Parts: sequence; structure tokens; C-alpha cells
Amino acid sequence: MFYFYTYVFTAYTFTSLKTNFKHLIFFLLANLIVNASAKAQINENLLHLDSLKKTNTEVVPNQTTDSLYDIVDLFKDVNPFKSKNKDNSTKKRSAISYLPNINYNPSIGFQIGVKAVGGLYLGDRENTSMSVFATALNYTTRGIVLGYLFHDTYTRENKWNLKGSLHIAKLVGLDYGLGLGIPLEDATHEEYILNNPERTRFVNNYTIYGLSERIYRQLADNLFLGAGVYIDLKRNIKTVGASGDTPLEIYSKRKGYNAIMNNNNGLMLNLQYMTRDNPNSAYKGIYTDVVLRANQTWLGSSQEGFQLLTDFRKYWQLSTEIPNHVLAFWYYGSYNVGGDLGYLDLPGTGKDPYARSGRGYTNGYFRGKSFAYGELEYRFPILRNQFLSGVVFGNLQTVDDEIGSKMFKQWQPAGGAGLRILFNKLTRTNLCIDYAYGRFGQKGLFLGLNEAF
Repeated sequence: MFYFYTYVFTAYTFTSLKTNFKHLIFFLLANLIVNASAKAQINENLLHLDSLKKTNTEVVPNQTTDSLYDIVDLFKDVNPFKSKNKDNSTKKRSAISYLPNINYNPSIGFQIGVKAVGGLYLGDRENTSMSVFATALNYTTRGIVLGYLFHDTYTRENKWNLKGSLHIAKLVGLDYGLGLGIPLEDATHEEYILNNPERTRFVNNYTIYGLSERIYRQLADNLFLGAGVYIDLKRNIKTVGASGDTPLEIYSKRKGYNAIMNNNNGLMLNLQYMTRDNPNSAYKGIYTDVVLRANQTWLGSSQEGFQLLTDFRKYWQLSTEIPNHVLAFWYYGSYNVGGDLGYLDLPGTGKDPYARSGRGYTNGYFRGKSFAYGELEYRFPILRNQFLSGVVFGNLQTVDDEIGSKMFKQWQPAGGAGLRILFNKLTRTNLCIDYAYGRFGQKGLFLGLNEAF
């Protein structure tokens, strides 16, 4: 869930950029792509990296990273200070990608930070999945600070899988109430505020301290059973700039929560099945994760509650000759099976573990006691060496909010398209640039490392 705290900042952040800044970003990206494309075509048959013969990630049969071109290659080619007398092609490449986090949003001001994403193998690539990790530190001109560590580790022969995160942050969360924005008939004053059919924006400030760790044991090929623990402490919760009642206050009063602070602590039971070929940008296979989260008061949780989470992803490779020609499907669900959650912990848009759902809407735009989400994405190459590729996607969301919106009876759509720039060919990491549209005038630019799913 650590990515949720990252994408509170990044999702929808460029919607209100000033025109000059937009032109500057467009100019820089355009020059980067044009220069890279030209260099890529000139050097396509000359690129080589001998050390990768022992250390590279095999993308698919008959295609190694030697034939691919990424941002690191581009910087090496255009670097005016590179040695002309030395052949640096055999130097070992790093499997760590660094990306500056520079964004703007009227709610948070300008953001500056750095993110690092890496991957490595702890065993033979033939029978061991890639282990990935990420860390970031961000700061905004409004005094918002976020730091996190994350890992997804597979031991030799995938016998054990450990996933965990640690995060500390002072956050701003945009809030549009419960449900899907569909007006209620004969709503009371409190129900009208909770339903918020006009999608008035509220802003919630809070501080969070959290950690989670789960461990899986391999039961059979690609099948894992695991358990874990999570601690999530929210403090100094308040809705700023609001006059009168707010959805957070009304919901907290109804459910018996402290509107200023709450704990969401408990245990997890997990079942995972995975055959996808890469966690960063899969070309084929399946990823399935089923999690039962049980908030426990004896672990310090404000209330007891049970939530069932399902995550299913399927990838169809459409061409063996062009490996990144892919059709991808994602279904994510979070179902309440007992008890309640605090308002800020309710499932909804962008509240999946990696906070990548709902491109086209601000995180938390739709929320309820239960939530389901489906997305279909078509991924296609633009350049033969995979430096530049594209995507087209569409998604649907549904919630149960107990006051009007019913699961699978009402849906809200969104869709968009984007570009992919190969950031690190060793780990198949892409720089993702997406523009998406939703309803209620929602639209925006979404940036990130690695695919949404």
C-alpha cells in the first residue's frame, strides 16, 4: 500500500500546470525522444554489452538486452565528456533506476524528490523470480514530506517470498465523499454530504506511520501461502478549509471512530499464484493475490474489521517476434466481510496496494465499504529496439457505500493513452507518461516508473 502515499502526490498533479511549464516539459520530452530515436536507429546494430551475457535479464527467447536501447544508453551516446579512447561497453550496468520526482499541484505546491527502483535475482533465473525494491523521499513547498522503503523478495528457487514496506509521511488527501457521485433520492442532510453528488472537493491533512511485512512459502510451482502483520497509525487528521460538516466527520461519528486519530492494525492471510515473466513489465503469464485482512483490537486497532482483497492480472503476448506487443487485463477488488474501517482506510480509487488503479481520477475520488475495479490495456511497440512504446487503456469502477451506490450495479468509466520510454533494460523498467480522462471533468497527466499493472 506504500504507493498510495506516493501517488497522492503524483496522480492528477499536472492538470493545473501553467502553460509555459507545460510547453517546457513537452519541449524537453520531445527532444529526448527525437534524439533517442535517431541515435537508436543509427546504433541499433552496434549496441552491445558483453557483461550482460552473464548478468542480464532474458526478456524472451531470441531477444537479449543487447538489442535494446534505454535512457542509460542514450546518455552514454550523447555524453560530451565520455572517453573516446576507452571502450566502456563492457562495464557492468546497474540494475537500479533513479527518477527525480518533480511535480506541481495547487493543493501541495511544488514537489521535489528522488525515487529509486531496482531489481536482482537471488537464484538461477530459470527458477527464481526477480526481487524488486524501491525507496523514495519527497518534499513539497507546503511542508509535505514522504519517505518509504519497499521490497518484494524471492529466495532461491522461489521457496520463500517476502513482501514489506515502511513509510512515514505528512500527507494531503483529496476527498470527494462516498459512492460514485450518483445523486440520492430523498437524502437526509448527512447523506447528501456523504454522497456529495456535485463532487465538491475536501482536503484532509494527516500524518501516518506504517509498516507491513508478509512471508510466503511455496506450496507448489508458482503457488504460495503466506501470512503477515501490518501497523498503520494516522494522527492529526483534519479537513482544512471546510465550513460545516464534512464526509470524514459524519462517517466517523456514524461508525464510532475518532475523527482526529485512528489505528488500522491487524493480521493478513495470503494466497498467491504467479506465472508472469517480469514484475515491472510483464509480457505473458498470470499474477493472482488473495488477501484476508483482519483488524485486531488486541494489536491496537481502533476497531475490528475484515476485508477480503483480490488482485488478478493476466497478460497475453500477441507476437513472439515483437515481445512487448501485449494485451493486459487487471481486476482488483476489496470486499467488506465484517466490521468497519476508518474513513481514510476505506477502499476506492487508487487505494490498491500500488496505488495505480483509476487513471483518469484523483486518488480517493470514489470510495466505499467495498470496491471493485477492472482495466484493459493494449501495449504496443513504436521503435523496434523498444526505447519508445505506447499504451491505450480503459477502466471501470464500482463501489458499495451503504447509502445508495451498489456493487456491480453502477459503474464509472475512464480511459486514456500514454507513452513508454525504456528506462532500464536490465529490469525492464519503463518511464510511464499517461494522460487519462474520467467523468465529472476529471482528467490529468500520470507519471511513474513501471507499468500500472
